[in-house]
Amino acid sequence: MTGSSFTHRHIGPDNSELGRILSLIGADSLDDLARQVVPAGILDGPQDNGLEALPPAASEHEVLAELAALAAENTVATSMIGLGYYDTLTPPVLVRNILENPAWYTAYTPYQPEISQGRLEALLNFQTMVSDLTGMEVANASMLDESTAAAEAMTLLRRAGKSKSPRFVVDSDVFPQTAAVIATRAEPLGIEIVTTDLAQGLPDGDFFGVLLQTPAASGRVIDCTPLIEAAHERGALVAVGADLLALTLIAAPGELGADVCFGTTQRFGVPMGFGGPHAGYLAVHAKHARQLPGRLVGVSKDADGNLAYRLSLQTREQHIRREKATSNICTAQVLLAIIAAMYASYHGADGLRAIASRVHGHARTLAAALRSGGVDVVHDKFFDTVLTSVPGRAAGVVAAAKERGINLRLVDDDHVAIACDEATTADHVSAVRDAFGVDASNAAKDWPEIDSRTSEYLTHPAFNRYRTETAMMRYLRSLADKDIALDRSMIPLGSCTMKLNAAAEMEAITWPTISRLHPFAPAGDVPGMRKIIASLEDWLVAITGYDRVSVQPNAGSQGEYAGLLAIREYHRSRGDSNRTVCLIPSSAHGTNAASAVMAGMRVVVVSCRDNGDVDVDDLRAKVDANAADLAAIMLTYPSTHGVFEDEVGDICAAVHDAGGQVYVDGANLNALVGVARPGRFGGDVSHLNLHKTFCIPHGGGGPGVGPIGVREHLAPFLPGHPLADELPGDLTISGAPYGSASILPITYAYIRMMGAEGLREATLTAIASANYIAARLNDSYPVLYTGAGNRVAHECIIDLRPITKSTGVTVDDVAKRLADYGFHAPTMSFPVAGTLMIEPTESENLDEIEAFCDAMISIRAEIDKVADGQWPADDNPLRSAPHTAECLVGDWEHSYDRLVAVYPNGLPSAGARAKVWPAVRRIDGAFGDRNLVCSCPPIEAFA
Repeated sequence: MTGSSFTHRHIGPDNSELGRILSLIGADSLDDLARQVVPAGILDGPQDNGLEALPPAASEHEVLAELAALAAENTVATSMIGLGYYDTLTPPVLVRNILENPAWYTAYTPYQPEISQGRLEALLNFQTMVSDLTGMEVANASMLDESTAAAEAMTLLRRAGKSKSPRFVVDSDVFPQTAAVIATRAEPLGIEIVTTDLAQGLPDGDFFGVLLQTPAASGRVIDCTPLIEAAHERGALVAVGADLLALTLIAAPGELGADVCFGTTQRFGVPMGFGGPHAGYLAVHAKHARQLPGRLVGVSKDADGNLAYRLSLQTREQHIRREKATSNICTAQVLLAIIAAMYASYHGADGLRAIASRVHGHARTLAAALRSGGVDVVHDKFFDTVLTSVPGRAAGVVAAAKERGINLRLVDDDHVAIACDEATTADHVSAVRDAFGVDASNAAKDWPEIDSRTSEYLTHPAFNRYRTETAMMRYLRSLADKDIALDRSMIPLGSCTMKLNAAAEMEAITWPTISRLHPFAPAGDVPGMRKIIASLEDWLVAITGYDRVSVQPNAGSQGEYAGLLAIREYHRSRGDSNRTVCLIPSSAHGTNAASAVMAGMRVVVVSCRDNGDVDVDDLRAKVDANAADLAAIMLTYPSTHGVFEDEVGDICAAVHDAGGQVYVDGANLNALVGVARPGRFGGDVSHLNLHKTFCIPHGGGGPGVGPIGVREHLAPFLPGHPLADELPGDLTISGAPYGSASILPITYAYIRMMGAEGLREATLTAIASANYIAARLNDSYPVLYTGAGNRVAHECIIDLRPITKSTGVTVDDVAKRLADYGFHAPTMSFPVAGTLMIEPTESENLDEIEAFCDAMISIRAEIDKVADGQWPADDNPLRSAPHTAECLVGDWEHSYDRLVAVYPNGLPSAGARAKVWPAVRRIDGAFGDRNLVCSCPPIEAFA
């Protein structure tokens, strides 16, 4: 093994283990394996792969010192800018036990609910919190950010309403970044945005929906009831953006008749972080529950009749419905949603109301003092934001506040807005008053409170039991113990790349010099962050072979969408607005098709051959048939089937020759870094999953970052932002200019510590480990697809369909049985139903890989016992898996022994793998969908 000292920590197999791996698969070295696996036409050599542009690898401590020096260049001013981003005081018990705890941040999306009960319960708490505060019946398990939630609210209203009008009314007093994301989302879908001041009433004409915000961008709080009633009378539905902290004091929009509520939970303990990540929210009344995009946690029961949680309804909608999906969102902001939910649990209803009252009290005190000093306060009713009119001297006031260490919002030449938050103090209020030139001797008159909320909220025990640090610490530990995350076991998920999230990579995200930066802070405050972002973009350019990178998209789905919009705008700029056809192989990720439709494209499916490769003959036929209208092809490489296709160059050339663009999905980039560059072998644009290849943790299904890399001709169409002059593009994808900026130091640190040699070695080790697993398991489970020389890429698909046909044992049975062996299941039935897709990553050492293979081979022996009749097809350890500790007591009426059920490898000996106990038995998913419950069940349910 070469590379830096960190490389030895990140890559699992040492030199001896790597030798055994290469020996079994028949390769002399990693470079020899590269020549065997990667087509010669795209293969980069060890010294000619673009990585020579990267700085040399550094140690963990050197990189942390480098990041600390960059972060120290930032100025952590008191932020009173607002616009949806507020300083917050994260309880240390949540920082230590969630944000800095690998049991939470290394967890995967809870698609295997029996070993995900902890994070599912935490997400159910989040949904309950949102539902209670908004007055809606159903909330989803979080959105990517507030602006994305607003855009999803718009399309939800269009689906759910009866109006055929394409017009959508948006209040002029919504956050500017929200308005920009809505406008970007609307145009390709044929939605006409009508922007108006809803304080003056609804506009003339028909429209299908109305969107407003309370408190509004100007701070104004209004009674939404007349507006909602008027919209309903005209056949339109209404979405209301609402600040959850404000909703502890003001009436809930759901109780006033709103059809949808959206917003952010950022101020519930999640730092601003220069823009993210933060958990947005979306909530509806029960009649629209099946229209909700994203994830929804529901209550069901397990095989023993015990209460259990699971993802409900449209969990994998994009893979099932593809171009008919209601959204391309397939992720969430789980880690941040859990922090927000536990912040609410820790404070409870009384604590949240007290925080809100302090925030509101500071704003009232400030408004009264300013008005007493002759300053015009524009709105009489507000929660936290005071809008002032100071004709001709707004810039001077903002500058005076800056001299006092406070950032205010310059609205225009005549107006300044001041937003109070949980961190605001009386001294801050005095300093702002001084910046306006208001003398302290001016007696501040009292200002009326806003207090229209009469309904109760957060009454469930989940929000009343854990007020002490002892109780909260133990609650979080009990939840984490119900889950399998990367801190307990290998998570061999094909397509998802669950690799090590090193502690050194994670350290910087909690530094105040990064976490407390407002995304709209003056440029002079954030030179360190700008340098981190610029360096990271440059390194990603070198790694991918593209010319420019934007880090704004805050998920892979958003990256797909941004990349396709860039292609769309490029064609339109050349007068080719007719180019709307997007070719997508039948094996592709379902998000591809959903993203194409969102970008205003028409999907044409290209067939795959029996070996999984794109059928180039069918591709050429589809290209010829759509040549005049061809916009793009979306190509996953290596393929979704886990192989390097030899004809990738021919595929790209065929599309280019017809005037189309090539989108290379970056989901499998972990097989390419240092080996091949999509920007060099034919790609025009790619999104990169930083939460896969570049070590940002999955966090239970979010956070993520999905930057896009583009060739120079697409650079003018990269995402822009209305509040960032340096990003002038017309398309806005995420609420913050640089998306989830606070987690970019994770990827910065990873690339910096690995260096060129380490990155290439990681890629080839991942490929070697996947081929090792394929070789070990092939006799028990046939490997479905291979490339040249019977090689796979960084993942392999094993075929259980013949086993299921002959024995009745399904992929579900194998997946659940793996939990009894202490492993998370591989990816089930994607991209082929009845199969398992396995990806070991480079981070797992040979012992862990062998333990997984041994478990799979042992399960095959159990299947054979079903096949030869030793165990009945409907009563065996696979069909009844997983087994809980409770299976050791009470009556036992199964055809197999209890010991086999819970200790399939026999009683553990010294040094054996620790037993993982699933929290519940197999969950009845159909029962949960028939009896949809998506908030905390009453306490009686636990009796």
